[in-house]
Amino acid sequence: MVVSVNSNPAVRAVVRVFVGVTAVLGLVLATDLVITEDATARGAVVAGIPAGNLDPYSAQAVVDDLSARAAQPVELRTESGSATVAAGDLGLHFDPDATKAQLLEQPRNPLTRLLAILGRTHTVDPVVTVDRATFDATLDELRPTLEKAAVEGGVHYDVSGDVATPVADLPAAGKRVARDAAVTTLSRQWLDAEPVDLPLEDFDPSVSAEVVQSTVAGAATRAVAAPVTLEGSEDASVRVTPAELGTILSFVADGRGGLQPEIDTEAGVKLLGPELADTERKPVDATFTMAGGSPTVVPSRDGRRIDWDKTFASTAATVTGADASDVRVVEVAYDPIRPKLTTVQARKLGVREVVSEFTTSGFSSASGENIRLVAAEVDGALVRPGAKFSLNGYTGPRGTAQGYVTSTIIDDGHADKAVGGGISQFATTLYNAAYFAGLEDVAHTEHSYYISRYPEAREATVFEGAIDLVFRNNTKHGIYIDTGWSPSGITVRLWSTKTVEVQSITGERHSYTDPPSLKLPKGDNCIASTGSRGFTTSDTRIITDAGSGAEISRNTRTVKYDPAPNVACV
Repeated sequence: MVVSVNSNPAVRAVVRVFVGVTAVLGLVLATDLVITEDATARGAVVAGIPAGNLDPYSAQAVVDDLSARAAQPVELRTESGSATVAAGDLGLHFDPDATKAQLLEQPRNPLTRLLAILGRTHTVDPVVTVDRATFDATLDELRPTLEKAAVEGGVHYDVSGDVATPVADLPAAGKRVARDAAVTTLSRQWLDAEPVDLPLEDFDPSVSAEVVQSTVAGAATRAVAAPVTLEGSEDASVRVTPAELGTILSFVADGRGGLQPEIDTEAGVKLLGPELADTERKPVDATFTMAGGSPTVVPSRDGRRIDWDKTFASTAATVTGADASDVRVVEVAYDPIRPKLTTVQARKLGVREVVSEFTTSGFSSASGENIRLVAAEVDGALVRPGAKFSLNGYTGPRGTAQGYVTSTIIDDGHADKAVGGGISQFATTLYNAAYFAGLEDVAHTEHSYYISRYPEAREATVFEGAIDLVFRNNTKHGIYIDTGWSPSGITVRLWSTKTVEVQSITGERHSYTDPPSLKLPKGDNCIASTGSRGFTTSDTRIITDAGSGAEISRNTRTVKYDPAPNVACV
């Protein structure tokens, strides 16, 4: 039977109601569409902030609030711990313009719009991007804080008396940040002004309990079944007992699901180093000897040191692969240590002829003893090309502990006494030898007043810790210092390859000053003397090429000498 709508009053009523409701809803939605045309969507909530039906100005205020939040540090939490991190360090970036545009976008679904009119809210996610590489790098640094590390399986030894017993260290699962899910969580919750709880996931260690138990029963037990002997050079040998081995050996994850033996290097060296120390030796540099009247190379000698990593790797492999009845012997591995100056290098330095020589004389017996000591220390010194020679630095302290005695010095312009007096005469002799070899003058200081046995404006004084004599070997050849002392004089010869000629021109004296009078208390340190006038003079050093005669450099140094006072002891 077919029922006609027109003939059925009930149906017609329902239809009229439906049509009426639809018309009303359409009118409401149309009206709302007009009302909210330039406003945010009704019921919109962004990062916990109500943002529905706002004009553009008010919407911008919401976005500005989110931008302020984006500038704040982010608190991350897991069940293992928490950390506060700058947003930039997590690779987070907030896009305020895109977020505002998203808020102003009206929903197309009529039902969503209708529900919003009725008071229902809906979430609008802020537009956030995450630089994954930056995020992962920061999470890697925060692992100790935010994650629970898995416990890898392994084996250690319980040592009691002479017995080492392998003990299983069973593995345990850990918890780590689920990175993909964490990025999603952080993107949605970063700007909520609340701590962000990052999701975790379980992860297993690489070594299983079965592997640990198998290692205990096998390799770990074999390792301490008998002693092992380490044989070094010089017929040295060390017997390592099972108990001693148990204090330095363990089994650790190999990264492939297995366990490998490992000897603690620090503990192993502490245990075995003293027994094998005599098998190591320091390298010996090549030197020169004057036994034949001219410098001859004394060959260098390589040194050696124990390569503990290789030695312990061999030890671990030997003990874990051997049965108790096997002979366990490990050969100690060594690394060669090359000397700083090899025989070949020394022979290439061109130390073959005297390139300069200078002698001074006239000193007291006490000063002569100090000169003899310092000359003996410097004798045989080698200055390599480009290197500097410092008299104070080479000799070190020059005090009574080193055998130096009290002699005359110059203090505040007058004669005095102190330990080490006379060293300045050696300094002057050495300075002149370096001068005539054409070496670079790095630092030197003249005496405060002129001493007649020294050349004017071409002399030097030294004082430990304050005044030094320094020159640099600016040639392509080595400089070998040869000293010769006698009770009447000191000579310094420099051996190398001659490449330059040096001329010294002493200037005229001028600007004389008269000596003052000085009265000092009588005593051992007061030395009465007749003064001398002060003056100013100069020295010009001209360096020319030994082969062509062409001038290389010309340098003038002006020196002002103070007057030596008339000293009276009263």
